[in-house]
Amino acid sequence: MMDDVSVVTTDVTGAPGDELVLPVCDPATPLGLYIHVPFCATRCGYCDFNTYTAGELGSDSSPDTWHAAIATELALAAATMTPARPVSTVFVGGGTPSLLGAAGLASVLDAVGDHFDLAPGAEVTTESNPESTSPRFFDGLLAAGFTRVSLGMQSAAPHVLATLDRVHTPGRAVDAAREAAAAGFAHVNLDVIYGTPGETDADLDATLDAVLAADVDHVSAYALIVEDGTAMARRVRRGEIPAPDDDVLADRYEAIDARLTAAGLDWYEVSNWARRGDPQARCRHNIGYWDSADWWGIGPGAHSHVRGVRWSTVKHPGRHAATLAAGQLPVASVEVLDETEKHTERVMLAIRRDSGLPLSELDAAERARALETVEAGLTVLDDDRVVLSNRGRLLADGVVRQVLTD
Repeated sequence: MMDDVSVVTTDVTGAPGDELVLPVCDPATPLGLYIHVPFCATRCGYCDFNTYTAGELGSDSSPDTWHAAIATELALAAATMTPARPVSTVFVGGGTPSLLGAAGLASVLDAVGDHFDLAPGAEVTTESNPESTSPRFFDGLLAAGFTRVSLGMQSAAPHVLATLDRVHTPGRAVDAAREAAAAGFAHVNLDVIYGTPGETDADLDATLDAVLAADVDHVSAYALIVEDGTAMARRVRRGEIPAPDDDVLADRYEAIDARLTAAGLDWYEVSNWARRGDPQARCRHNIGYWDSADWWGIGPGAHSHVRGVRWSTVKHPGRHAATLAAGQLPVASVEVLDETEKHTERVMLAIRRDSGLPLSELDAAERARALETVEAGLTVLDDDRVVLSNRGRLLADGVVRQVLTD
């Protein structure tokens, strides 16, 4: 159920004319919280996230000022939400949240609890870099109420880690995953990046051997994308390293899927696999993104979405904190999606899921084009749903364009 939209705040920071207007929703509708930690010990050459090293921040920003700012932002967000909503998932991402230590992350979760009610069985995740974790760290996280840990492994090959500017040793991610399990975490994810310049088939095999040896219940595997403006993009442009090869990326993906599937992990989104037969192994917070559910992003540069209204916060931690100290939500931009945009996003995200795209959500022309993807072997029909085939997963973006384009 949703009433007419209601202005919930007008005192916002952003482009002239930006105004955050949210729909009034059913109080039983679950809400996700994303909390962005912008700090990193070093900058990885491939990363274009909103992150900062200590040397880049200067004296006006620190973990202490950030923590005070997000506590204020959580309070304003809770006051803004009409009516109050249960929080079903919390995801602390970055950046490197583990740099805050277990005590710092516990304080973050305490701040959430001060202003929002966690739903029974809420999923509470933090990202962590392997080099900033320890058995004591994981013990502290579990005691604080975290239920899930996501570790940035990327690769088990030393030269691949070096190309990515990762500082942990090849075996540290597996050790960290085992330490998390020993502490009592039932849900542990390992992030892998494939297609890094210089990576060989043997390197990928070694990485997958290590992933499977860690016995985690979730794996995310992402093709390396060289983003404009990054150090890696400059190296590619200068000819120091080659750009990732699309054919190699496709081969790598198929190898990853084959190994993980054989080991009992099934894909449920194009880049994500979870333990077969265990629905709780799937990341419920990310499923909320893919289902276009509601989430509120807290922290510098975070993004939010409530019933077709999207907004982002100011990026720099200093300005973010200063805006909140003035009693304002640090809104940088607001976008209200029209029905066509909502439909496009729904198609784009649903096709990437193992549950597929219901034909009933398409108009006649789109249904005809979706059935053409079945004939082409890019999708299969499961009742009234179009689901990507193994080959179609390699061409998911192309399938979306074919369904939506006249």
